[in-house]
Amino acid sequence: MSQKLNRIVLIDDDEPTNFLHKLVIERYNCAEKVVVFQDAQLALDTLGKETASGLLQPDLILLDINMPGMNGWEFLEAYEKLPQTQRGHIVVMMLTTSLNPDDRRKADDITGVTGFLSKPLTKKLLQEILEQYFGW
Repeated sequence: MSQKLNRIVLIDDDEPTNFLHKLVIERYNCAEKVVVFQDAQLALDTLGKETASGLLQPDLILLDINMPGMNGWEFLEAYEKLPQTQRGHIVVMMLTTSLNPDDRRKADDITGVTGFLSKPLTKKLLQEILEQYFGW
């Protein structure tokens, strides 16, 4: 694939899920780098940090809801308070096992959330995200 996203971030406390989702992304060869966080607070603290090569901003975040410590909703609440320079133009997708319609409605009401998807991430689902939000 000639066109690639710079960085995709996975935020999920489940290690096997992260392994599977990272594998799908790497096999699809759609990102220069895949970064995995099992801790939402650490992911939040890392977003927009300055490095020698520029800001650490992903193009896409795949975010779980139910996690210990900071959950997905708390991450989004804190993320929305970050300066625009740190938030950038990131597509944030909720990627969860939740079947609760209240979770879907809540995600729909948050302006920073682009979509609400059910796990697992598959090649087909990833392709749909890339087509819809990145014009592939």
